[in-house]
Order: sequence, then C-alpha cells, then structure tokens
Amino acid sequence: MKRSLKLILASAFAVATVSTVAFFALPASAEAASFTVTNSWSSGYQGEVTISNPSSSSISTWKVELTLPAGSTVGQAWNATLASAGQTFTFTPAGWNATIAGGASAGFGFVVNGTGRPTSCTVNGQACTGLTGSTAPSSPASPSPATSASPKPSASPSATSPSATTTSASPRPTATSAGSTPLAINGQLKVCGTNLCNAAGKKIQLRGVSSHGIHWFPSCYTGSALDALATDWNADLFRIAMYVQEGGYESDPTGMTSKVNSLVDQAEARGMYALIDFHLLNPGDPNYNLARAKEFFAKVAARNATKKNVIYEIANEPNGVSWASIKSYAEQVIPVIRANDPDGIVIVGTRGWSSLGVSEGSSSAEIVSNPVNASNIMYAFHFYAASHKDNYRAEVSKAAASLPLFVTEFGTVSASGDGAVDTASTNTWLDLLDRLKISYANWNFADKSEGSSILKPGACAAGTFSGTGGLTESGQLIRSRIRTADDF
Repeated sequence: MKRSLKLILASAFAVATVSTVAFFALPASAEAASFTVTNSWSSGYQGEVTISNPSSSSISTWKVELTLPAGSTVGQAWNATLASAGQTFTFTPAGWNATIAGGASAGFGFVVNGTGRPTSCTVNGQACTGLTGSTAPSSPASPSPATSASPKPSASPSATSPSATTTSASPRPTATSAGSTPLAINGQLKVCGTNLCNAAGKKIQLRGVSSHGIHWFPSCYTGSALDALATDWNADLFRIAMYVQEGGYESDPTGMTSKVNSLVDQAEARGMYALIDFHLLNPGDPNYNLARAKEFFAKVAARNATKKNVIYEIANEPNGVSWASIKSYAEQVIPVIRANDPDGIVIVGTRGWSSLGVSEGSSSAEIVSNPVNASNIMYAFHFYAASHKDNYRAEVSKAAASLPLFVTEFGTVSASGDGAVDTASTNTWLDLLDRLKISYANWNFADKSEGSSILKPGACAAGTFSGTGGLTESGQLIRSRIRTADDF
C-alpha cells in the first residue's frame, strides 16, 4: 500500500552527528514522501518530516535518503540519526521512534547549509514526490535557523580548568514560532502553585543532566561538551555540581566560584538553564557549611543577578539531620540570594538524601506542615532507579499535589551510583515525572568508570560527546528520553 509522508513544523529537536551509514532490513511495504521547506534564508533552509502510517499494521523501522547537489549539506538533524555518504544523507530512527503503529506517525527535521534542494529522495526505498515548487518564502529577518540567547563572555578561566574554555554557541533550529532555545522560549522561570512555569505562566518541565564534581572531571565540561548537550541531546538544563568538601569549594573558594560562573555563561550562550548545585553530602547537616553557603551564594547571585537562566540549589543531600534544621538553614541562605537576585528560583534539599524523608523513615508530610518561609522556591527529590521504587514513587505522587518538586539528581542504577542499569524502573520514573511535569537532571555527565556515568571511560579526553558512540548504557537511555519533544 502506498502511504503518504509530509512535512510539518516540529516543536523540538536534538541534533544527531554524522556517522557511518548503518544497514538493516526494511519492512516489505515502502512509504511515499512529499517534500517541502518550512523556513529558508540566504545561506540555507529548514524542513521537518512526519512519516505517517495510515494502515492498520505497524512499521518496524524506516529510512529516508536525500541526495543534495554539491555545495549543500545537511548540518543538523533532530529526532533522527543522521549519516552521510558523499552527497547522500540518510535519516534513520533516533531509537525511541523506530516503530510506527497503525494510524500513528513519527517525525524528524533537518537544516541544510546551502541552497540546493534535493535531487532525489526515497523513503524505505521508494521515491518521494513533490521535490519541486516546495520552498517557503524566504525570511530576510532570519539570517540563521535559530535565534539563540546572546552569548556572553566567560569569566576569566582558571589556569587549571579546561571547563572554562568557551566555544561559540552552536546554531539551533527554530523549535517554536516564539523562539529557538529553551531559554529563548521560556525566559525567566517562576514557581506557580506546585509547578515550574515560564515567563508567560505556562507549566513546563526542564530535562537535562548533572555534572559530576566539576573539580574532578574538568575535561568533561568544555565548550564542545556543552555544545553536544544543547544540540545533540536537546537538553534544557545543565546542573553544575560544585562539591563543598572533598577538595571542592572549601579548599578553593575563588577558583570554584570562577568555574561555576564560567559554566553558567556557557549554558546561557547555548540557551540552556544552569542549576548551581551547592553539593553538600558529607557532613549531612547543611548548617556545618552555613557560612560558606552565605559567602558563595552572595557572590554568585550578585554576579548572575541579571541572567534569566540561573536556578539555585542550596543543599544537595541533607542527611542525618531533622527537617527543622534544614528549614532553618534554608531560611538563612535564601535571603542572601534574594538580596541580589530577587527573581531566581531556589531549590531546597530535603531530609534523607533529598528523598522527602522517605530514606530516613519520614515523609513529605513534615514539609507540608512546616514549609520554608519563602516564595518562589521548590523542594529537591532524588532517586536511584534500581534502589528506589514503588514506595518512593507513591510519595512523589502524593507530595506533588502540595509541594513544587524538582528532581535535581537521579540515577538509572543503585543508590551507590554503580551497578546495572534498571531500564524498567528508570522508564517508570521518567513516565511519572513527565506526567506530573516535574523537571529533572540525570547523574552524571562524566566518564567515571561506574554505572551511573553517561560517558564511557576516556570519552572526555577524546572529546566524544555527540552521538551514541561514547555513551554508556545509562547514557544512551537518558539521551533517548531527553531528545523527545519538549512541551514548551
């Protein structure tokens, strides 16, 4: 049966890198395709493809091939894996969108550098139609496919910090008519009721990753790494985990503050939100570091007060301490931030390693009955999928009805940060967070040899950040989830 394929404007994207073409068996029935251009400018154009399956039988996979004339290349693609051989560009599923059920559809898009239109097009081996007369009116006001947040110079780089090296922001295709990057689309965030909302008051969910300790893995947080997260991953958020002890801020306040500010700038230049994490872990009582917290947040809030992409996480994982003590700490640190940045969202850690108290035999009820006396705040929740299951999910579902929650850290493995990936539990968790519109950051974007690491050992030194070649099993799972369309 001949089936139609048409182009529509996609609402989100994730760039896939060019790699060797993968060959695989295609379904017996082939699709038809029509071609159009949704946006164009003097040096290129943009199109998005939706593969429709009007039959009652599912399609198990798909492959679209475009041949472009010399001088034109596909520079970016989203919701598809891009490969090239000469002037032929092949688009195959990103992983999560391979199977198309009967009556359903899957989409992808691309940006062409150059003005040449395809000279041939096939979908699952069958010729496309409509290659002529399909261009949209040129947009002189849009000299590039993206209107990204204006890059700002980084703070002076630390002599020992490759993470302070900034490259120019990569262009990002238009995600909606309102803007291109998460930051451009959403602007200054705020808490509305129990939800995270954008500047227009729309309830949104941010999805991204957390660094490991930025002083331990500096080669993982370079400009090219942030480029990959912003484009290849389509990440909305980068959490900057600044350890306080263990060789972190306590040992080098000036250097660590500079590294944090540099990464804030790099995230802003790429249109991502930056979550500044004051990574308390041992000792578990945040009041031990109260003076350091006041000093640090006074500096970063003053320096970044005019930025719209900064979120403050003031205590990573309080443990072995009462909610009353955590609340007291928060009510002393938040005014320090507010004195310089009255609009920034502040996230407060919760009892029991930010488990809402569950890991220490308590529950969110203690927070609901005695909340932090401050506005525009959220409460942190952390989970590790192989260790924290139904009872933790039940607590999150209950708490979300009363408290604004933000999963500032989670892992696909056990609470140790190591071990086997629990795919089923991870997907159950992420489905729940998606349904409740709870934002999240995955632990961890580093190449440490442990199960929770996103990158394989050696990937950072090699600069292997885009595509799936440098990813662990956990990294591939998380990338596939983050690359799905945002609801902005």
